[in-house]
Amino acid sequence: MIVHSIDPVVMVGGADLGPEEFNILQKEVATFIGVDGGADHLLAHGIIPSAVIGDLDSISDAARTAFANLLHHIPEQDTVDFEKALTNISAPLIYALGFAGGRLDHTLAVLHVMGRHPETPVILLSADDASAIVPAQGILLHLSIGTRVSLMPLADARVDATGLKWPIIDQAMHPMHFTSPSNAVAEETVQIHAMGPVVVTVPRGQAQALAKAVSRAQ
Repeated sequence: MIVHSIDPVVMVGGADLGPEEFNILQKEVATFIGVDGGADHLLAHGIIPSAVIGDLDSISDAARTAFANLLHHIPEQDTVDFEKALTNISAPLIYALGFAGGRLDHTLAVLHVMGRHPETPVILLSADDASAIVPAQGILLHLSIGTRVSLMPLADARVDATGLKWPIIDQAMHPMHFTSPSNAVAEETVQIHAMGPVVVTVPRGQAQALAKAVSRAQ
């Protein structure tokens, strides 16, 4: 394990990011980890990471020099950089920034890595959304009536979700068959249980509510 933290951390990838992305998270999280080219975002914003992890084929010479003593080179190509970092971080919650909104294949790979490691609480952030894998214990979400909630299975799953405009009761779900995009909150509490990997997505402004729900479930 490369990074150990008793507090939430942020993994930063190389996808395009706006300056406000860091301003928001820096108020809440003190520990940042650069994932390959994500180190350049950290350098540009004057943030010193706890580590830079990956195969290091995308990091600039400037970031490589600035963070020379923090580099952890993992050259194998059987896993993507997101997984290399994720499996070397121990923290109660991991925010993943700069891994969505860029290349579609990268985003899909990240989601499937999250699905393979449901025991690791990750909040995947994009400009518009916050996503997580529904924990094995299920989650309770406290969101405003009408808030968008999407449930997308990554493989075969059986799902119960109450408190939604379109409740899901003991429903078999599969990415090629039944999914639930653009559902909505209908009650004060939304309760979700899933047997199998299911991504729950809410608006980015509700990232903290999702993070609290995922953290409580651990």
